[in-house]
Amino acid sequence: MVTVRFDGSFQEWRSRARALLQNHVSPHEVNWVSGDESTGLFDNPSPAPSPKCEQRIRVPRELLDELEMAARYRVGNRWSLLYRVLWRVTQGDSSARMVGDVDGSELHGRIKAVRREAHHLHAFLRFSPLQTNDGPQHVAWFEPAHDLLPWAAGHFAERMGGNSWLIATPEEGVCWDGREMYYTQPCPPQWRQLAQNAADPGGELWKTYYESTFNPARLNRSVLESNLPVRFWKNLPEGMLIPQLMSRARAGAQCDGQAERVAARSGKRIGREPRQAD
Repeated sequence: MVTVRFDGSFQEWRSRARALLQNHVSPHEVNWVSGDESTGLFDNPSPAPSPKCEQRIRVPRELLDELEMAARYRVGNRWSLLYRVLWRVTQGDSSARMVGDVDGSELHGRIKAVRREAHHLHAFLRFSPLQTNDGPQHVAWFEPAHDLLPWAAGHFAERMGGNSWLIATPEEGVCWDGREMYYTQPCPPQWRQLAQNAADPGGELWKTYYESTFNPARLNRSVLESNLPVRFWKNLPEGMLIPQLMSRARAGAQCDGQAERVAARSGKRIGREPRQAD
């Protein structure tokens, strides 16, 4: 068994995988070890590419993009699958990339999960403004299921323009100064503390709006939890309201079209009054 120890980045994995391919090391002979993971007692170090066997290995650009995306999926054997797919394709078995293949199905399943988590980041991350002249103008805390922050955070650089911001997670962090993005892993403790303790001055107003517009008559718990997973509730201002609103709906509020305190308010009748008989 050959042990390949690397820093856990896709760029270094790609370099090590190229050396393995050049030395004709098959997937079942490789044990991938990233970061501080321990190795087996009888594992051998990975071979370096020999000048005599530096043959040119052609890999489709689309496959590299797929492998890089799948590498963001957090799972114990993430690197083994990637090298297995890469090995099969370079050996002429292009079916390894197909959804109908066992490896291809797993590869595309991971890609789909990473893209969905990026959608969650864009939809559920909430920035809080900071009243400071030194440092980011906005901060946010997020707990992603996969390692997608540097890639997915570019969305906010486009949306927020020259405004500076910081996103902290349990594992990593990114900071945008209005011109460039800075990435760090692990996330500095001061970044985590700043993001988790930031107070949103509009939070209470937003919760009032959310509660008043919640329509219990249209509540479908399975659909709600599918589109807004429970794990995000604790970091959303309205998250603490959702269980209470669902409980109220189950207790009979589904007969109402809106929150009780809104429905009870007086308002102007919409529509034409009935005509009086001549």
